[in-house]
Amino acid sequence: MDFTVSADAYDRFMGRYSVPLAPLFADFGGVSPGQRVLDVGCGPGALTTELVTLLGAGSVVAVDPSSSFVDAVRQRHPDVQVHQAGAEQLPMPTDTFDAALAQLVVHFMADPVAGLREMIRVTRAGGIVAACVWDFEEGGGPLTGFWSAARDLDPDAPDQSDRAGARRGHLALLLAEAGAAQVEQDALSISVRHDTFEDWWHPFESGFGPAGTYLASLDGPRRDRLEARCRETLPEPPFTVTATAWAARARVPAH
Repeated sequence: MDFTVSADAYDRFMGRYSVPLAPLFADFGGVSPGQRVLDVGCGPGALTTELVTLLGAGSVVAVDPSSSFVDAVRQRHPDVQVHQAGAEQLPMPTDTFDAALAQLVVHFMADPVAGLREMIRVTRAGGIVAACVWDFEEGGGPLTGFWSAARDLDPDAPDQSDRAGARRGHLALLLAEAGAAQVEQDALSISVRHDTFEDWWHPFESGFGPAGTYLASLDGPRRDRLEARCRETLPEPPFTVTATAWAARARVPAH
C-alpha cells in the first residue's frame, strides 16, 4: 500500500472517520494519565492527537513508515517523539511503554503477527497492546457504500474482507498468535454526517487507498457510472455514515 499521499488528502478521505474513532479506541485501550503510550502506524496523527490530549506530548511516541505522515505529525505535534519505521521493526527498547496501540493499521502490516509481537516486546509486563480494524467482512466499514456500488457494476471489484483483522474475532487470534494473554474483544462504532453527496464523493478522487486506487483505474465513462450508482444507492443528503471497527486488546505477559 502506497502512503505517499499528503496528510491533508488523507484527513479529507479517511481522517473524517479515524478522528472520531480515536477517543473510543484510546478508552478501549485503557489509556489514562501517567502512562507512556506508543502509537503504531500513526498516519497523520488522528490517534496521536487524542493521546496528546489525554497524556501530554512528552508521554506519547509515534511511529509510521510513511515519510509524509511522519513529517505531518512532527509539524502538528513538535513535542512528540516521532520515528519513521514499520511496525515489524520498532526502533524502541523492550519494556518501554505502558501501552502500545495500533488504530486502523494491522491490515496494512506486511506481517501482522510480527508487528503485534513487536508491540508486545516494547510494552512492559502487565501493560496493554490494542488494535482495531474496520469491519470489512460484514459491511460495517465507512466505505461500504462505495464498494457496494462498485460491485454492482463490477463483480470483480476488490473485496477487503480478507485483510488481517477485518473479520469478527480475527484480531484476537492474531494477538494470541503473537504471544499476548487475556485477550478481550469489542466493536467500536462512529457516525459521520455528510451534508452533500460531493462532500462524501470528492475525497475518493484523491487516489488514496484501495478505493481511490480502484476509482483511478477506471476510464471516464466507468467513473461516471460508478458516481451515478453511488448517488442512486446512498440516502438523500444530508446523510450519516455509520462505521464499525473490530477491536482487541490484551495484557502483556512477562518477557
